[in-house]
Amino acid sequence: MSSVPHAFGAQTAASPAMPPRAEIQSGVRADMGELMALYRELHANPELSMQETRSAARMAEEARRLGFEVTTGVGGTGVVAVLRNGEGPTLLLRADMDGLPMEERTGLPFASRARGQTREGQDTFIAHSCGHDTHMTAWVGTARRLVALRDRWRGTLVMVAQPGEETSQGAKAMIEDGLFTRFPRPDFALAFHDSATLPAGTIGYTPGPTLANVDSVDMVVRGVGGHGAAPHTTRDPIVLASRIVTSLQTLVSRELDPLDSAVVTVGSFQAGSKHNIISDEARLLLTVRSYTPEVRRQLLDGIARIARGEAIAAGVPEDRMPVVTVREAEATPATVNTDPFTQQMAGTFRQWFGEERVQQIRPVMAGEDFGRFRLAEPNLQSMIFWVGGVPQAQYDAAVAANDLSRLPSLHSPFWAPEADAVISTATEALTVAGLQVLGRP
Repeated sequence: MSSVPHAFGAQTAASPAMPPRAEIQSGVRADMGELMALYRELHANPELSMQETRSAARMAEEARRLGFEVTTGVGGTGVVAVLRNGEGPTLLLRADMDGLPMEERTGLPFASRARGQTREGQDTFIAHSCGHDTHMTAWVGTARRLVALRDRWRGTLVMVAQPGEETSQGAKAMIEDGLFTRFPRPDFALAFHDSATLPAGTIGYTPGPTLANVDSVDMVVRGVGGHGAAPHTTRDPIVLASRIVTSLQTLVSRELDPLDSAVVTVGSFQAGSKHNIISDEARLLLTVRSYTPEVRRQLLDGIARIARGEAIAAGVPEDRMPVVTVREAEATPATVNTDPFTQQMAGTFRQWFGEERVQQIRPVMAGEDFGRFRLAEPNLQSMIFWVGGVPQAQYDAAVAANDLSRLPSLHSPFWAPEADAVISTATEALTVAGLQVLGRP
């Protein structure tokens, strides 16, 4: 961490160090033509997690043009761009680059038709259905504004274009490749995500736990197979697995404190091959979500306990007990926004955009590996916020019908944010936040 004393919060959006609102907004407007061209290019050419070579090259190209020291290939395809501008704090701004293995069905004239292969070797369409193309574009827009305004701030700006967020590989890979040892160690970190539940141009934030711990759990339920006409000679793994699925629901409903939030979902149940054969085993795939390490441990321990207990009750032999495997390499830690930094940033946004455009919202159970940065740097002050992408008329119609479920969600093939509103709002917000953190007293 830098040795510069932090008096963060001494300035406000109205302080002399902050440029007039019109100066920042006119700069963003002037950039929007080129930024939207970049957005359409990125949208039409998505790449799968840890394969973002083209996207990384574009991010590196834009940063070099602005005078950053650029390093590519960090953690695979990651980009780190550093701009040193005198003594002061170090601020990390992060955008993720990867698309999703799915087909886009938005009907946009620049919709993706890209294809690729997953790490499992499966051929697939690729789409930016999580909005990472807006994240990259706003990253470039923010870099442009902060370079143009470099006489207004002092410190070090570290721009990180991260691979592999969707598979929770990228942040970990970049950290292991020296993100905090080869490059300036950040005092503050900021990121944003487009939102499919907020009106376009609205900012949402959550103090404290913001996104969840995410664990993938594989379970092999083993029985004793046989003829479907003679079930008494078997130990049916389908019946046993069904009991396990039902009992798992009590983890949240009966074992957790009602004020603790958690999810245990069985997303896949695979067993059997024919009508009259009782199989030897069934396979379950689970996703487990929580906000704290304690609840995470309670859930994972409870899954293993319930699986074994139901197997004992079913008379399964000891050597055929269920096998429960937590995919620790794929686990995503919770993302926790730190205070007072988060409240100070929210106050800055309210002063800048107005109260009506900034909302405190509830945490969500989705995962996001931005939280790994703070795990690696415990003193890091960090915040991720949301920028709404739902067209206002679409949002108003859903509210009037009291049915927000009619809105396409993130990861939907129909998700098409109002990209210009997301990009301009996020660029302005990150620029103002950057000036707030790095602005000279």
